[in-house]
Amino acid sequence: MTWYVEEGIGEHRAILLNGGEIAAARVEWPGTLAAGEVAQAVLVSRSAGSTRGTLRFPSGEEALADRLPGDAAEGRTLRVEITRAAIAESGRTKLAQARPTDLPPRPAPTLAQRLGGKVVRRFPDCGWDELLVEATEGEVAFSGGSLSVSPTPAMTLVDIDGTLAPRALALAAVPPLARTIRRFDLAGSIGIDFPTLSQKADRRAVDQALGQALAAWPHERTAMNGFGFVQLVARLEAPSLVARMARDPAGGAARHLLRRAEGVEAPGTLLLTAHPAVRAAVRPEWEAELARRTGRPVRWTTDVALALSAGFAQAVAA
Repeated sequence: MTWYVEEGIGEHRAILLNGGEIAAARVEWPGTLAAGEVAQAVLVSRSAGSTRGTLRFPSGEEALADRLPGDAAEGRTLRVEITRAAIAESGRTKLAQARPTDLPPRPAPTLAQRLGGKVVRRFPDCGWDELLVEATEGEVAFSGGSLSVSPTPAMTLVDIDGTLAPRALALAAVPPLARTIRRFDLAGSIGIDFPTLSQKADRRAVDQALGQALAAWPHERTAMNGFGFVQLVARLEAPSLVARMARDPAGGAARHLLRRAEGVEAPGTLLLTAHPAVRAAVRPEWEAELARRTGRPVRWTTDVALALSAGFAQAVAA
């Protein structure tokens, strides 16, 4: 299978296709610290005796540092490598993470470089829009039930609900759960609330099914407890797709609208219609890039009655 990468306006996105369907997805919003970047930063705070502190980069963005050398005092400039991007959550943002390094300064690898992917102008017809709807709503339906995915400050929670008997529902949820983890690019700590199963044999059956479904995905996992709860832990380097959309729905919708606009083929001026919050989320440099890529002027109209995700683009006479 091959990763396909779109280097869009304000957003790089990647998909891994399997039989014409999206098996996994990644999204990156350039412009902030990203894993793999090596840069100089100033140590702005450090508690006495601690190996951790706070760094400030030339852009003004801050990051948490660990493994600080004993002689690293506040005000000192350090060369560090970013190990995790900032994670924006409801009500707060977890700073990016970094650690000192002797590596030469370098930008973070692009999404295509990290994945070894093929950069394309446009994804093949594979259901990208539908995936975004699922990620924005945090809901994934399957036969007999549904998954509700909610990013929280502590972990990403997945609630399983449906009309099937508890054992049948739990087993039916495993395949769509495994697909959703990859499609939403979930990582870090993930809590899964299965139906309560009183019999140990039933819990074992679900544990085995989950282990098989996630065998190719690097992670650690607890056994299901008596309340149906399972915790997964995987390496976290950047926000998931569902976390991005939950934290900044207008920004996510703006980026998707620009993608739609870039794909308009009819001649004429580009007219973008969107909710005012979506229009406000479009940065001037993004609009300029859209005009450059399409070779035509861009006009806007706003409609407060539109849902954030309902913006559209069309070609009109000048």
